[in-house]
Amino acid sequence: MNMSRTERSRERLVVVGGDAAGMSAASQARRLRGPDELEIVAFERSHFTSYSACGIPYWVGGDVPERDRLIARSPEEHRARDIDLRMRTEVVEIDVEGGRVRARELDTGDAYWTSYDKLVIATGARPIRPDLPGVDAPGVHGVQNLDDGQALLDTLAATGGRHAVVVGAGYIGVEMAEALINLGYEVTVVNRGKEPMSTLDPDMGRLVHRAMEGMGITMVDDAEVTKFLTGDDGRVRAVATDDAEYPADVVVLGIGVRPETELARAAGLPVGDHGGLLTDLSMRVRGHEDIWAGGDCVEVLDLVSGRERHIPLGTHANKHGQVIGANVGGGYATFPGVVGTAVSKVCDLEIARTGLREKDARRAGLQFVAVTIESTSRAGYYPGAAPMTVKMLAERRTGRLLGVQIVGREGAGKRVDIAAVALTAGMTVEQMTTLDLGYAPPFSPVWDPVLVAARKAVTAVRSET
Repeated sequence: MNMSRTERSRERLVVVGGDAAGMSAASQARRLRGPDELEIVAFERSHFTSYSACGIPYWVGGDVPERDRLIARSPEEHRARDIDLRMRTEVVEIDVEGGRVRARELDTGDAYWTSYDKLVIATGARPIRPDLPGVDAPGVHGVQNLDDGQALLDTLAATGGRHAVVVGAGYIGVEMAEALINLGYEVTVVNRGKEPMSTLDPDMGRLVHRAMEGMGITMVDDAEVTKFLTGDDGRVRAVATDDAEYPADVVVLGIGVRPETELARAAGLPVGDHGGLLTDLSMRVRGHEDIWAGGDCVEVLDLVSGRERHIPLGTHANKHGQVIGANVGGGYATFPGVVGTAVSKVCDLEIARTGLREKDARRAGLQFVAVTIESTSRAGYYPGAAPMTVKMLAERRTGRLLGVQIVGREGAGKRVDIAAVALTAGMTVEQMTTLDLGYAPPFSPVWDPVLVAARKAVTAVRSET
């Protein structure tokens, strides 16, 4: 029988969602408060906890040899830390006034209420699945969690075909294209945008397009999927657009994700313009003293534009969980916001960005200059020097750095971290030109490519004043 809050001798923390944010919060709270002070009950509807969803394309493609390498901590390990983790159990209702949640065991159908003193919502995000004919046919896959990854691998093992279509050309789309190329498939990427990687400006996305075609990937941009065609056996056999059909023995959906907030909406919790829960700096749900939220189901402050954004990344989710766990455990921590840093690759092409794109800056009402430079990852005379393109945005008059995008080969992607730190610190491009970065010919030209872009941006800013 489930005791009410007044009948219990210790506080109870209930966590909804057993991946990065949820279990980071539970683990941090447990470090700060022992089981005699705080009972922790966590619900997870899948078969796995604390895993790297970002690693799924590399597991599918064979770079990571086995699924369990993606799991940071198993359910048994969490339970050994006195966390009552209930797997294959979905929370279907939150009663805010009553301080309780209703959970259903997916394997038995049994449902019950559990009361809480403190609640953490870490329900993540759900992949966008278009409402099109044939989308539910066997062979059409999303790749949001480990169960999805295993289902895709099972299809790849069972099919005798060699044609794959990836729908969408964002991070998941390009990473899955690489995975399928590595497995020997003929890959077509169908993208509704004019260029792949909509998180980049179109001129930088064009560089990604050319490079992917050079790797043997067929790029179909500015195209809308209209249906998924099936064969006599009911399995997918092609992807159709208004203009053409593309043969497919397997289809991977990489269209993006949306915050999983239906449960929170139904409970009357505040949701922002992008569909994510709204929290304060301590990750407490606005207007609710004993409810926190973190991970892919929340919106966060963009430190550059000053607006709320939905940025579903594991790095943020783990930090959210640490902040929540510290606050639940009696300490104090905050999450000030993000600058929108992300890095990815397709084969040997590295793609990175941080801060604002041109359209983001315009939307925020900012006036800016944009510059682009070509450089190399190492000193030009050193073996292995690879080309890279750096684009930089700076605010007119003030010269404040607004954003950086990088596309290049080995050594390009992680250079974006220089810009991420500069953005977080509110630096100007002129201040960036004096940064004391590490130099040796195997690692960089004398002037690092990011600093070359900063020097060019300084000139552009001065010409505008």
